[in-house]
Amino acid sequence: MNIDLSEQRLEALTAEAVGLLSGLIARPSVSRDEWAAADFMEAFMRRAGLDVQRSGHNCWAVARGFADGRPTLLLNAHIDTVRPVAGWQRDPFVPQREGDRLYGLGSNDCGGGLVALLQAFRVLEAAERPYNMVYLASAEEEVSGRGGIESVLPQLPRPDVAIVGEPTGLQPAIAEKGLMVLDVTAHGRSGHAARNEGVNAIYEALPDIEWFRTHRFARVSPLLGEVKTTVTVVHAGTQHNVVPDTCTFTVDVRSNELYTNEELLDEIKKNVRSAVVARSTRLNSSHIAPDHPLVARCVALGGRPFGSPTLSDQALLPCPSLKLGPGDSARSHTADEYIGIDEIRRAIAFYCRLLAGWEPA
Repeated sequence: MNIDLSEQRLEALTAEAVGLLSGLIARPSVSRDEWAAADFMEAFMRRAGLDVQRSGHNCWAVARGFADGRPTLLLNAHIDTVRPVAGWQRDPFVPQREGDRLYGLGSNDCGGGLVALLQAFRVLEAAERPYNMVYLASAEEEVSGRGGIESVLPQLPRPDVAIVGEPTGLQPAIAEKGLMVLDVTAHGRSGHAARNEGVNAIYEALPDIEWFRTHRFARVSPLLGEVKTTVTVVHAGTQHNVVPDTCTFTVDVRSNELYTNEELLDEIKKNVRSAVVARSTRLNSSHIAPDHPLVARCVALGGRPFGSPTLSDQALLPCPSLKLGPGDSARSHTADEYIGIDEIRRAIAFYCRLLAGWEPA
């Protein structure tokens, strides 16, 4: 596929991308409050000549030349951010460029991937492609909200494969762990702590807490390792002299691609005595086959597939997907978050080479 990506054009695309990202940083977009960033994103896409559609705080465009019967590729990244943590030495909502670095909340997670994917989409849209292409800037990713990607997928052409622009150092993450949060309740019987009466719910909970600490699920993924369960919050008791009759605790479950969350929940309920309720089972682990043509194309360009422990909107996609973007996941959700300008430049170039040479099976 022939594309126009001269050094001069790449520099122009990078400068545009940095300007767009700077504007997004300057418009606070904490999850569920992304309207200003969505307005800015929509306006930029319209000025770029794209046929933009919008639902809530989600903006998307379908590349020209859409044809039934061809596979559809979805390019996705999110516009929302977490709340800024304590410890920022800069104003998180003021984009600051120092040398090659652009500082600001959301610059790394995942503003770099958001703007680089958009620029690659614009380059590839002008070329003859053997596939359809959709670009989606989605909302509420950081809270897995129902007003984000899940709400707009029914309005898009159904994707056959997707690239999610999370920070991976431009290496293809071909699997990522899922998430399930459990609320667990152990029951006892209240009594006076000075007398030998009642049933202490804390003691009733201890064997189950220990089970979550020590249990090993049988299926171990070569990419993601074991399923991980962690007790993270415990509540019990009302005062020092009352034996507590309930003890509740929260469990963070990180699934691998060899289990569905429903399978894990079933095994857990069979092994603990306490009552177990899952807040949701919809955020399953995701993966794409190592021999998928898109992964093979990444490898041909020097990519090294790996498994990612962090969750993204991949969990809600109805198709195989890989996570691939500029930046470093270790910078996400940290004080003084930044993205490298050269990281954005290299991402635009890599996405363009990747998609220009991809031949769907």
